[in-house]
Amino acid sequence: MAGRGDPPEGNPEGLPGGGDDEYGSVVFDESFVRAARLQEYSARERMGDHARAVRSRPGWRMWTGAKQVVLLLLLIAVAFGTAIYMGVRHPYQPTPSQPAEPLRSMVIPLAPLGTVPGGDPAQLYARSPAAQYRSGAAGITLPAVERTGNFSQSQVMTALTIAKDYLVKSSLDPAVLGGSSTRPVRVLLDPDQIEQFDRSVDAPVNDGRHAATGWLVRFDPAKAALADPEIRVHGTLRVTDAGSNALEVASDHTFTYALRPADTGPRVNDSSLFTVRRELRFRFDLEDLRTHRAELLSSYTQAGPMACSADPSGALDPLLAGRRANGTGPAATDPYQTGRATAAFCGSLAPGAQPTAPPTT
Repeated sequence: MAGRGDPPEGNPEGLPGGGDDEYGSVVFDESFVRAARLQEYSARERMGDHARAVRSRPGWRMWTGAKQVVLLLLLIAVAFGTAIYMGVRHPYQPTPSQPAEPLRSMVIPLAPLGTVPGGDPAQLYARSPAAQYRSGAAGITLPAVERTGNFSQSQVMTALTIAKDYLVKSSLDPAVLGGSSTRPVRVLLDPDQIEQFDRSVDAPVNDGRHAATGWLVRFDPAKAALADPEIRVHGTLRVTDAGSNALEVASDHTFTYALRPADTGPRVNDSSLFTVRRELRFRFDLEDLRTHRAELLSSYTQAGPMACSADPSGALDPLLAGRRANGTGPAATDPYQTGRATAAFCGSLAPGAQPTAPPTT
């Protein structure tokens, strides 16, 4: 028989005291109810037509959207950081530019075996090995331009063009040849070599590092001047791929100048030929190609006719028409004297390198 406070048929299932007390320990506290995604409508709200039994709680949807935004920002940050890392660490990135090496140079006078021939410049050229050479910059021809393993065709062309510009400015520019200017050459050099260049020009020494004539061709304006502005030139340029960040260009050119004594007029028959062979090696990194500058690594020069006793470090000192070598060798070198070595080298100018004698009548 049921008690006074109990339902006539006893407690229903699922409630305390009922036949099934499976969920008796579950407590739905206030925080759990607020966190639920679905919320039951109130009795008043359910009285409306077609009213749904439950509705979604907007707070959870807003929180879900915020989490998605945060996650997206984190993914973007990770991707950006990875891109930066790969850009810095990628093994195929070009290596940083290396400082330019100091120039190594050598200037060798070539002494004539007899008297230096003289005459009219045009006739001297016609009777010399330079008869078939081109005049001026036209004699510095570029080879066929092809891409290399590390550089494009346009980059190779740029390197050859800079090398030619350097040869023109340092070997053919009248202001440079006459000793009145060095700027046309200076502006073409890598900034790392400017200090060495300035010291070579201001205080030249025949020490293999600081000879002005290692960088350029110039004559003492008090002794010699150009008798003909048409300088004869012949030679070659060759490109070498020196790695992922460097191109090298080797040049080998012979320049033939018609000179006269500085104290005579421009139209005289006492001109003579003076020949300079220059072998230069240039290096170009990516920055040099971009700024149209060169690193001059080595310079080997032979020049004559010139006395072995002459000091060619500051300016070349030609033996002009009618003169001959005095027979003395290079300046004496004292191996017991400390300081910078200044030993000189000298060679003999082959007879075939001089203009032949005019035909007899």
